[in-house]
Amino acid sequence: MTSDRSSSPARAGLPGPRGLATPYRMTVTTALPHADAVALADQRLAAWLKHEGCEEPPPAAHRSVAAEAAEVPAERLRLGDRVMLDRDGGPLRGGPGAGRYDRRRLRTPAPHGTHQLTLTTATGGDGRTWVRLEAETHTTGTGVRTPCRVPVPELARSLLPLLDATDGPAAVQSAPRVLTAAEVDGLIDALCDPERRLPVVVASVPVNHDLDSWVEDVVRPLCRQLPGLATAYVLDPGARTEFNVALEYHTVYGGAVRTYQPEVDPASRSDGARHPVLARHRIEEDLRRAAGLLAREPRRLAAELPLPAPLAAVPVLRVPATAARPGTGPEDATARAERAALAHEEQQDHAEQQARADELERVRHSLRRERRRGRRVPSAADEPPGGSVTGPRRGVQSRGPAGRLCAGPGSAGRRPAAPGAASRPGSPGSPGAPGFPAVPDSFTELMARLDEFPLLTFTGDQKSALALDDLRCAGAGWARLTWGGLTSLQEYAEAAVRGEAGGDFKQWCEHTPAGRHRFPPRKAVRGESRTVFSHTKWKRERILPVPECVDASRRAFMGAHLRIGGGRTAPRLHYLDDCSGSGRIYVGYIGLHLTNTRTN
Repeated sequence: MTSDRSSSPARAGLPGPRGLATPYRMTVTTALPHADAVALADQRLAAWLKHEGCEEPPPAAHRSVAAEAAEVPAERLRLGDRVMLDRDGGPLRGGPGAGRYDRRRLRTPAPHGTHQLTLTTATGGDGRTWVRLEAETHTTGTGVRTPCRVPVPELARSLLPLLDATDGPAAVQSAPRVLTAAEVDGLIDALCDPERRLPVVVASVPVNHDLDSWVEDVVRPLCRQLPGLATAYVLDPGARTEFNVALEYHTVYGGAVRTYQPEVDPASRSDGARHPVLARHRIEEDLRRAAGLLAREPRRLAAELPLPAPLAAVPVLRVPATAARPGTGPEDATARAERAALAHEEQQDHAEQQARADELERVRHSLRRERRRGRRVPSAADEPPGGSVTGPRRGVQSRGPAGRLCAGPGSAGRRPAAPGAASRPGSPGSPGAPGFPAVPDSFTELMARLDEFPLLTFTGDQKSALALDDLRCAGAGWARLTWGGLTSLQEYAEAAVRGEAGGDFKQWCEHTPAGRHRFPPRKAVRGESRTVFSHTKWKRERILPVPECVDASRRAFMGAHLRIGGGRTAPRLHYLDDCSGSGRIYVGYIGLHLTNTRTN
């Protein structure tokens, strides 16, 4: 294969790029049983072959439970001129109980080579069924000009809705779905879900544009190359506002489209740079080109992500020694000899192919670890000698998102916490330590003991918190609930600075690890309502002090809050999660509910 600098005059005028077209790779899960998923895939594949004028393959032999524990030899079927279907299945590598797989590989002629479609269904020992569809083009000869990417196979478009395909908790659909404001929380949960593998594409609608026409005329054609590679959503005007209020560092608006990679950190300013934005003017300039640009990142991610364990345990395909053709008699001696020689040669390469496949998986895992490590907040590396290796703490310095040194909370007039105190329950100075009541009964005591939370910094006015003690009706209960919220925030921060929180604080509350304090998820709120955010005076009340390393203005909007009790005057705790920046959570306000429509 030659490069674009080929001097051949015969080829110089041909349109299109030279080289290997970017493959298509889809990896999803399905709730269907393994046998049902395989049968459905065979049915759709046979229907496509019939539509293309090829012979339909005979039904695959049903395997008994006993046969699934043994390796099943592959079979090769000739379904037409240069149309070959390979089928195999059996146990996954890893021994008994590892799971099972079924694979179909179809080869069809292309103008300058061969199209290859591989469909693999694998179910691990946990019963979870994975489906992977790969489409690639193998060119022959030199200087061949090919499309830059393999198009989305029609098989992918037809299979996705029938499989009820999912990526983590989110459904993988073949077309973008419009979301309302009530569905924004679910979208944010999907963005932050640690099990998500596929990118999420979120499209906005320009102001004063009709939603339905924008979706039909712009978003659907724009997402034409995304089925199986990403999940796509469109925010209606109400959803757009709620979404941008909740994710102030990852906003999308004005007709732009944003691609959210896995492991979104909604509290991180710097994380926003990982999620590219396709501006409206680029979309309207050339919709077809914009669709190609939008699909580039999902294709790259699909190629680089490690395979799920069941799919990685699928052995390399062993090419069968013979190829049967439905409805034909036995082959002559010459044909049999040729096929036997070919099979022998490919079987000799089997071990080498398996080794290369395993090495590729190791490289993918290594790349993923390196990228994750690069996104995590440095802890020991950015601390002065003698600093704790478990993360930033009071009395030391850490680097903010812009690289500026940020004085550790408590470094001015407060006693630094002992190294490791945050991670040793019951040690002196930690919540619940001997010499202190397990939980404070008043806000006066609570404020005096804030140093027990090394990764939390109170930046507000203590008067609003101390005034709660004057409300005797529920003061003690409020103080205990606030202490529980602070305890959960501290434990979440310890995990977040190590990159192990698995999402934001609300998700931490919903999936609190065993042995950790659980704060009620319904009392953890990601952001304020649209009304509060758009009201200048009410929003100003929630712009609270932060260190200069967090924001040069030393002020930041703290929409995230904890509900302390219920009712119009029930207290709130407002905070800013900056674990991915300075490595801390800043509590800017503890007191009665700030002004909104109910307190007005």
